[in-house]
Amino acid sequence: MIRRKTFPLVLISLSLILVLWAQPGAPGMSSRFSFAAVGDALIHQGVYNAARVEDDAFDFRPMLRLIADRIARHDLAFYNQETILGGVELGLSTYPRFNSPQEVGDAFIDTGFNLVSLANNHTLDRGENAVLRSLEYWSGKESVLTAGSYFSQTDRDEIQTVEVNGITCAFLAYTTLTNGLRPPNGKAYYVNVYDPETARADVEKARANADVVIVSMHWGDEYVFAPTKEQTEIAEHLAELGVHIIVGHHPHVVQPVTMVGDTLVIYSLGNFLSAQKELFKLVGLLVSLDVVKTDTPEGVKISLENVTGTLLYNPRHSPLGRYVVVPFDMMTEAILKDFDKVHSRFSAYVKKDDTIAIEPPADAHEQECVD
Repeated sequence: MIRRKTFPLVLISLSLILVLWAQPGAPGMSSRFSFAAVGDALIHQGVYNAARVEDDAFDFRPMLRLIADRIARHDLAFYNQETILGGVELGLSTYPRFNSPQEVGDAFIDTGFNLVSLANNHTLDRGENAVLRSLEYWSGKESVLTAGSYFSQTDRDEIQTVEVNGITCAFLAYTTLTNGLRPPNGKAYYVNVYDPETARADVEKARANADVVIVSMHWGDEYVFAPTKEQTEIAEHLAELGVHIIVGHHPHVVQPVTMVGDTLVIYSLGNFLSAQKELFKLVGLLVSLDVVKTDTPEGVKISLENVTGTLLYNPRHSPLGRYVVVPFDMMTEAILKDFDKVHSRFSAYVKKDDTIAIEPPADAHEQECVD
């Protein structure tokens, strides 16, 4: 009799323990999301002309088709919209004062990108009207979180957050330069210019409202493979504030991926889509990782796992079409001669320690056998 009465009680007790242990916030429980990031969408005239399907209609999706599957499998995917999406009504333009078709954004969203930086040295290229048209475009995309350019100071002061798999993620974006251009008086919120104390206030507010803080930084010197003193100082400052991931761009070439304290710093992802010419400007980087939240007796712990880099190539012409982004693990000699040597050279710029694992290139010998 005792056994028959106590056995159900034991089962109930064990069930209660399991239920309590499984509750969000219970010690030992963890959740995660996957994150991916690529660099600059620098839409020169050559790129938008190649995407033109009618006089005022464009389709950039074919250029992104080889990476679509690998972007779509991530919960959050970042890119820097380097050129303002003011649209054809304002008149398209290229370097040095860009204005791009809004179909650029359509293609990136369709590919799976949902975190977009709008703060860079070209944000003010075409003045207030272009900024407002860009913000109107992005405000209509409910599945996308943007940062770095805002309609008002109130919008700028509100920390942008998104919840993924039970993890709240805050997203901030800054630029260190504007090419000497200034917003209209009283409208500095059109482009978020970095300064240490503003960043401190923003990050403190973000950490109070989110588990994870991601900061986009437009910084550094163009065409230089090593971070500048300014970049390293900013990275150290943001790391001290408790930022978890810093995503860097502007140099238009790849730079190292490393840890600064507990902060993952991607100094530069390089170009992603552009019409620049030299090889070193055509090799970019896709970084992917898992962000893990674990509830411990001491509080929430955030860890970064499986940090992986895939080199990308964006030629003007290839057998695949114009400006098609090609991952090196899908490369052929017909697209880029001696691509394995190129891969080795650029991997060395990115991998300075054990922070990131670089995906190997396609096997040229196997391709020859298949062909």
